[in-house]
Amino acid sequence: MDAETTADRLRQEYNDIFARLKQVSSGADRDSVKRDIIGLFKRVDHAISGLTGLREDIRVLVDSYKEMAASHSGDQAPQFTGTVPIVHDHLGASTFIEKGWSLISLGDYPGAIQALTKALELSPDDVQAQSQLGWAQMLDGEYDDALATFQLVLMKEPANSLARINVGYICLKKQLFGEAIEHLSKAIRLDNDKKATLYAHYYLGLVYFEREMYEDAQTFFEKTLVLGPNLIEAYYEMGRAQWHAEDQDAARETWAKGFKANKLSAWGKRCKEVLEMVERGEEPPQ
Repeated sequence: MDAETTADRLRQEYNDIFARLKQVSSGADRDSVKRDIIGLFKRVDHAISGLTGLREDIRVLVDSYKEMAASHSGDQAPQFTGTVPIVHDHLGASTFIEKGWSLISLGDYPGAIQALTKALELSPDDVQAQSQLGWAQMLDGEYDDALATFQLVLMKEPANSLARINVGYICLKKQLFGEAIEHLSKAIRLDNDKKATLYAHYYLGLVYFEREMYEDAQTFFEKTLVLGPNLIEAYYEMGRAQWHAEDQDAARETWAKGFKANKLSAWGKRCKEVLEMVERGEEPPQ
């Protein structure tokens, strides 16, 4: 029996007991109704416990999916990671915040935006909801909306380095390189979140690569690989910077290392593909 059918059945039991309650005329009737109310309460409590356990199991599925998706994705956006949000309920906002977190993890960004917008309607000053909404908007490609949302977060929490590197990423995508450098450099100076510091170096490498400042790009990619040797995309981009800086042997060596580090990831496969490309005498992607 599915949850919806169970809920309908229990609701019908409630309605039946409520109708009988109005017609109680004797002590025996009262005792009978009391027993039925207690029985209904126990059945509802059991159903809730079962569904709560199932919900926790689904969160394990979400975490497993995130790990799988991260290993196969070729996206350069910051990986959305972290534990399930722990929030104090604000008129029901926590339900929508948790729902938004789960939907972002599963890649349903429009659904997450809808849930988190509802959360902010119920609790307009909730920074956690604003931050997650910015993530959803950014991952959905709504860069202008995401930028506005993250700026609200930074107004309330200037030291929120994750929000800041997301702003830096958005500025990179919009080719606002000066603003990107400003935000990413500040995240590095703050150095209060390992993930933010890692991505700040990586995105600065991409910024300088886009500006054709290949030696500066290499500096930041090298630091990225020191901080996060499992960020395989940094091997790929480091190789590109070396190649365009006319250090082609170093580029080949870097791509080989990237493929060896994780042969199954999308970025590891890209390292192998670009190696095969240059061996055929072709130029790597610009």
